[in-house]
Amino acid sequence: MRSFRALTSIEQLAAHLRQDIQGGTLGGTLPGVHRLASQLGVSPKTVVAAVAQLEREGVLASQGPRRRCRIVQQPERPASGLRVAFLLYEAADRLVPYILDVVHRLENAGHVPVFARKTLLDLGRDPKRVAALFGQQEADAWVVIGGSREILEWFSTQPVPTFALFGRRRGLPLAGAGPDKVPPMQEIVRRLVKLGHRRIVRLAREERRKPLPGALERAFLDELRNQGLATGPYNLPEWEETPEGFKQCLDGLFRVTPPTALILDEAMFLSVAQQHLARRGILAPNHVSLICADPDPSFEWFLPRVAHIRWDAAPVVRRIVLWVGDLAQGKENRRQYGTKAEFVEGGTIGPAADATPA
Repeated sequence: MRSFRALTSIEQLAAHLRQDIQGGTLGGTLPGVHRLASQLGVSPKTVVAAVAQLEREGVLASQGPRRRCRIVQQPERPASGLRVAFLLYEAADRLVPYILDVVHRLENAGHVPVFARKTLLDLGRDPKRVAALFGQQEADAWVVIGGSREILEWFSTQPVPTFALFGRRRGLPLAGAGPDKVPPMQEIVRRLVKLGHRRIVRLAREERRKPLPGALERAFLDELRNQGLATGPYNLPEWEETPEGFKQCLDGLFRVTPPTALILDEAMFLSVAQQHLARRGILAPNHVSLICADPDPSFEWFLPRVAHIRWDAAPVVRRIVLWVGDLAQGKENRRQYGTKAEFVEGGTIGPAADATPA
């Protein structure tokens, strides 16, 4: 087994900047210290130390006090490697462990992974703006994270190979991978109904609801009907994907016919909902059951433990690396893979407050 050494925050930031420089995302001069600190969520002191490290390596050259550093090192492209552009859903995806794992594995294999200059959220999930970004980014292959149906349909018509990581990819001629959450979603609905829940709401991102509900949302609604419950917009509500829009949706739901169970897309949404509802005296699982449709390492620290859908990211990471390896050998694989997912019943789920469990 190889020796392991945890990188300091300075070393991690230096590696991140080095990668963007090598991949061509950064060129000319480096952005200012405070701008970098704000964009990357680190302290200015960390930026200064990371820049000093890159100056010692000869990647950057100082141009004097209060002047931006000049980028010396030119983008690298191994003769046998491919330049793989990652179109992230949001900026925070850069720090997701399995995304970092994919990037490191591709680098070790001699490829050049780069992050597109803007994310899908930055582009307003607009296919036309994505197309403009595509034309500006040199890449031999793309990995698109959480793409909507429209965006993935557009990528499927392009000559550059694309791998759809999650997103509305089913039935499109694209390679892809992601967890199969349909069986655990069905299990969640059955468990909630058994606990007496009748007002069950799923809060999903816009691309999961439009233009038509995705496979996971259809499975949710179908299982509600299988359990004898009527379905409608109440169960899969529309909401503006902003912090204010999310809270307004919660307030509207709990104003008249409060849900007894909420199934939320991600850990971020669960944390915001838990905090927002607690201010109104609505607690899980006493007043409402909360379930997250994705895992998160922070759940180990939650009390009570969060009910969620768990899946292993390792097979997804391997699929992307193998796909790029095939492309480098002239073989394009458009198969889509689903990895197993399971429902983990934590302490945020319990009997409906207004019903007797079946």
